[in-house]
Amino acid sequence: MSQHTELPVLPVTFRPTRTRVVLLTVGVLAFAAITTIAFLLDISGGERSSFVFTAALFLGVLVLLSRPRVSADESGLTVVNLTTKRRLEWAEVLRVNLRNGDPWVSLDLSDGTSLAAMGIQPGIAKSQAIADARALRGLVERHSAED
Repeated sequence: MSQHTELPVLPVTFRPTRTRVVLLTVGVLAFAAITTIAFLLDISGGERSSFVFTAALFLGVLVLLSRPRVSADESGLTVVNLTTKRRLEWAEVLRVNLRNGDPWVSLDLSDGTSLAAMGIQPGIAKSQAIADARALRGLVERHSAED
């Protein structure tokens, strides 16, 4: 890691902010549009309810997709993916990987497994994801050297 790279101050949270904004905006707008249409149509209450339920379900899926993040503090990392959350001590993280074409960062762990860290993903903000992956790599290297 380069000596010139500034590491973020802990605690820090990495998340795909642009992707999150797009998902939540689309979800709220779709919910509002579908609900409005349901009340404008001349349909029964049950049909109207099914429109609103479907809109809420769609919004719920987009909220779930916007959930991923990686939070770092002095004692380690918390990796939140779509439906899981895992706490890691710094010593458990051996390496941070983001290769060209990867959908998100993966962490090589001391138990021989790897863990997807979907909170850093190149999607629609590739340069930000690369900067975040470098910052996380630097934090892992700094805390590994301390141990």
